[in-house]
Amino acid sequence: MDLLDLPDGSLCALVGPPGSGKSTFAARYPDSWRVCLDVYRRLATDSEADQSATPVAAEIQNLLLDARLSRGLNVLVDSTNVFPHVRAGLLARARYWQRLAVAVLFDVPLPTVEAQNAGRDRVVPLHIVREHHQMLPDADHLHREGFTAVHLVSELLATSGALRRGTRH
Repeated sequence: MDLLDLPDGSLCALVGPPGSGKSTFAARYPDSWRVCLDVYRRLATDSEADQSATPVAAEIQNLLLDARLSRGLNVLVDSTNVFPHVRAGLLARARYWQRLAVAVLFDVPLPTVEAQNAGRDRVVPLHIVREHHQMLPDADHLHREGFTAVHLVSELLATSGALRRGTRH
């Protein structure tokens, strides 16, 4: 189910803490659209959690971003994207390739994020989840950074009828 109706060639950054539902959301779209630092860390080290592999994972991600954006293909960045410098890099790539940059803000309450994180195969330490949740920008901030559209995941899921009590996102 396509909740976003992205224009062709768009970069879509998912912005949210671990456990907020980004990967579940990304699974609604074709696999070929998704770039994910966790996947590239795992491919480089056999561990998604090995943060020492982040520079290599970022290089892989950037290569794939350029490959897709240069061809006018949609790309979904399934990482936390809570750090301003990370979002600035994504926006710079979109500008370079003259593509739209869209953000999906995972405005999920902290207790829900903590519960979802606890139920994951790879549980992220609680202090990191809380730190990333506190770092979340608001929609106005993302617009000021340069995202042409900002969608709140709560509104997308509610509008689509996909948000039901007890459903994990």
